[in-house]
This record gives sequence, structure tokens and C-alpha cells, in this order.
Amino acid sequence: MPHRAHLFSLTPGHAIYHSCIKNGYKLKNLKQDLLAGISVGIIAIPLAMALAIASGVPPQYGLYTAIVAGFIIALTGGSRYSISGPTAAFVVLLYPIAQEFGLAGLLMATVMSGIILVLMSLLKLGRLIQYIPEPVTLGFTGGIGVVIAVLQIKDFLGLSLPALPEHFIDKVYTLAQALPAADGPSTIVAIATLCIMLLWPRFSSQVPAHLPAILVGSLLALGFNRYGAEVETIGTRFQYPLAGGGIGMGIPPFIPAFELPWLQQGSDGQPLGLSWGMLQALLPSAFAIAMLGAIESLLCAVVLDGMTGKRHSANSELLGQGIGNIIAPFFGGIPATAAIARSAANVKAGASSPISGVIHSLVLLIGLLCLANILAYLPMPAMASLLLVVAWNMSEAPKALHLLKSAPRSDIIVFLTCFSLTVVFDMVIAITVGILLAALLFMKEIADMTRLYDISKNRRYIDKPLPDTWLVLKINGPLFFAAADSIFSEIKLLSDHKRTVILYMDGVSILDAGGLAALNKLTKELKQKDTHLVITDLQFQPIRTLAKAKVQPVDKLLYFYPTLKDAIERHPQ
Repeated sequence: MPHRAHLFSLTPGHAIYHSCIKNGYKLKNLKQDLLAGISVGIIAIPLAMALAIASGVPPQYGLYTAIVAGFIIALTGGSRYSISGPTAAFVVLLYPIAQEFGLAGLLMATVMSGIILVLMSLLKLGRLIQYIPEPVTLGFTGGIGVVIAVLQIKDFLGLSLPALPEHFIDKVYTLAQALPAADGPSTIVAIATLCIMLLWPRFSSQVPAHLPAILVGSLLALGFNRYGAEVETIGTRFQYPLAGGGIGMGIPPFIPAFELPWLQQGSDGQPLGLSWGMLQALLPSAFAIAMLGAIESLLCAVVLDGMTGKRHSANSELLGQGIGNIIAPFFGGIPATAAIARSAANVKAGASSPISGVIHSLVLLIGLLCLANILAYLPMPAMASLLLVVAWNMSEAPKALHLLKSAPRSDIIVFLTCFSLTVVFDMVIAITVGILLAALLFMKEIADMTRLYDISKNRRYIDKPLPDTWLVLKINGPLFFAAADSIFSEIKLLSDHKRTVILYMDGVSILDAGGLAALNKLTKELKQKDTHLVITDLQFQPIRTLAKAKVQPVDKLLYFYPTLKDAIERHPQ
């Protein structure tokens, strides 16, 4: 089907080819992409740093991710407006990995996830995004939002705590115990930043709210620090080694250097090393990163298609995301995927092609090289406020509330299950259980729709009286494994003392192996009662299933007629 070709095609660099090479690229397009890329690049600088910190690594690795992965994915992906880099959705996955395996383990898991994404694209699994129910998506994104928000409380209030416990309940308990020790100046900086972010959109829609908010928060922190009330900043928390053996404060103003991921520091500060056991330990995390990256990037592409009327190539986007996540860790990049908020800002800024994504990466590189000393003054409470707003936005709370008010009970159950499991356990368990639960509840609903009706005396279907020993039953709905047993058990009960049972099956669109097994069981039971089973008006799929199973008419037991009228007129009484 041509209108669904984007779900099945696989072309490396699909977006850049269709937007720049196939259709031509003019000076006007370059101007549009230049303005959009600069705008999104400026937006992305504090976000990339904040998301790296939330993921458990120094802020420069967020910039490295947006620079390298953002550049590569823009050139190799399948969505022309997507902006890729670190995203909030990854935080709940990456933070535990960074705590257990250090930066090296996180980078190795990223490479492995990139390989999985490439394999998914080669298997053309991009179309599977349409099979993830919305309650599952809203459930785990809402849960992620809650977890991210809880992780920011420590910096928001300036609490002097070591690393938070692993489990969510323990985190909440530890933070609650530490609340009386909240730092006043840090809390003031955080609240001021948060208030500006919430109020700014009322006054200006052109300048992103987090830019003036971060500026005001930084000025407040600078004032507090000058007069002895210490507010922690990026410069005071993070350091990096200098070539001469000294220690630099903040983030290093250098181009990302090539280094093998497994030679980076592990959780003990020593190179992690490469071993089969380590790869096995990281594989579940890598798979989870790949699955989330695929979901996030394809959802983003769908949103952008709705905003622009264009079509992305799902498999090509997975390929680009995979290539970007394979290469970026060799330059310090953590997992990257398409960021919905930044991509939407890219569209609103007038982007016309993936070149805007390339320019966005170059702006981040310039920012790293030229503004590192200034970025060191960004206060941690302000970064926590920024992430609180990010967490709220990604939770899609209004959509979740609407679902709770208006959706069927089964969807609400799936949503609450995914949400709870994401918060209490982790996102992988939540998505797995959510999809399985959604599938089971859907099957139950479909099974409940399959009904049996006695039409023996219904003149709409039968225009003459039938013998008392005849029974005509109409089946409506699919006869699959979840519905067939109960339907055929009911037929068996109704067939007592009947010589002929006619099944009018024009309303049966599906007959699967479970339905076929139930039919064979019924046939054997009717044989013992010397009852004829007559089947009429079969649709194509049930006929194909019966033919494949080599089901044949059996004299004095099983008969087939093309129509109900034929069965009534031709079947012996």
C-alpha cells in the first residue's frame, strides 16, 4: 500500500536525500535551516547538560551526545525535522547503569543499543510502533516524569546527601528525612528559576522560557556565592584533568576526543575493560535503551509528520539512530534519541531539512569551545528546576487525566499498571507487563464480542417452519482461541435432543487454530449423539483455515453448504 510505504522502506539517509538531493536545496532553505539550527542549538545547551547530570555523568557528556549523535543521526536518519540528543526518557535507565558500571559501562551499553537498533531497522521493525497502545506510552512516560522529578529534589533544595538509594521508595524516604536540612539560598534560586519558567510563556512565545530562567537563576546564585551563601554550581561540583596535571573546574572546553568506551572509567574510577561477562551484564540494559530509543524516536517522527504533513521512513530512522548510538560513545556520547520538544521547536523555527539538525550540533560544539567558562556558573538548583519542567512536559499529564476520565476501564487499568511499575520498579518491566496486559484485555474484549444467537424461528433468515429436531444458530464475531471454547460449549448444550444443528457463520471473520480445535471437539461430541453438524456461509479466512487443516465433509456427521437457504432446502430431514 503506497500510503504506508514509509513504514516498510529502508534507505540510509532517507531524510537528507528526499529533502535536499531529490527535491533540490536552495539558498532559501539554507537560511531557514540556519536560523532553526541556531535557535534549537541554543535551547539544547543547558538541556543536554542537565540531562547528562540527571543520568549520573558529568555535563559535558550530554553536550558530546548532542554534538556527535545529533550530527550523525541528522545525516543518516529517516525524519527530516528530528533533533536528536540526550532525552529525559532515558534518565531512569541510565542513572542505575552509571552508578553500577560507571561512565564506561554506560558508553558500552550505548554501543550495544545502537547495534540492536541497526538490527531492528534491517529486520524492518519500524512499523511495530503502531502496535504500542497509548495507555502503555502514557503510563511509562508519566512514571518516568515522576522518577525524574523525585531525583531533582536533592539539588532543588540543596540537600547534602550522598548518592540516593537504588529503589524509589527508599529514595522518597531518604529525601523526606533530609527535608529539614534544606538550604535556603539554593531553594530560593530553584524557586525563582521555576517561577520564571512557568510565567515567561505568558509574556513571550519567541524566547524559550528556560533561557531567561537559567540566566536569572545564575545571577541569583552568583550573588549568593559572592556574599558567602554557597550555592552549588556546575563549576563547584564537576572537575576535569588538565594537560599539565592540574584540575579544571566545570566542563572541559575541548573537542570530544576519540577513546574506546571500555577504557573509560568504571564505577571504581579504573578502566572497566572488555569481557564477555561484562557484555552479558550490560545486554539487558542495552536492549531496554534500544527499545526506548526506538519508541521515542518513532513517536517523535509521527508527531512531526502531523505538524508538517510530511512522511518519515520508520526503518531509516531506526538505522540512523542506531548508527549515531554506535559512533557517539567513542567520543563520549551517552544514549541519544529524537527529542520531541526540541524537534517541535525546530519545526516552529522554520526548518526545512535535516541540515538544521547538523547546524544545531555545530552550535553546541561552538558553545562547548567558547562558553565552557560561563557554563560553569550554572547553578545546580536552577538545573533541577529545568528538569522538573522537562519531567512535567514529558509526563503529558493533561492527556493522562483525560484518559482516566474518558477511556474504557481496560485502558485505565493498563495505564495505572504501567505508571506504577515504572515508578516502583523500572520502565522495562512496565512496558513488558503493560503490552501483555493490554493484549490480554483486548483479547478478552474481542472474545466477549463473539455471540451466539438462536435464529431457528427468525423469519428474517428462515422463511418456512423447520422440524423440531433442527436448530439454527448464528455466530457473530471471531472464533479464536479465547472465544471458541465457550461458544462451542454453548452449542453442545443447545444441541441436546436435536437431529441437525446448522451454524450460520457469515458473521465469523476469523477461525484460528484454537477455534478449529474447538470445532473438531464439538464434531466428535455430536457424533456420539448422532447429530448432524451443518456449516454455511463461510468467509474466506475460515475457509482457508479449514482447507489448510484438510477438514472434509463426513457423511451423517459434518456437512458444508454455501448458503443457509441451500442448507435448509438440500439437507435431508
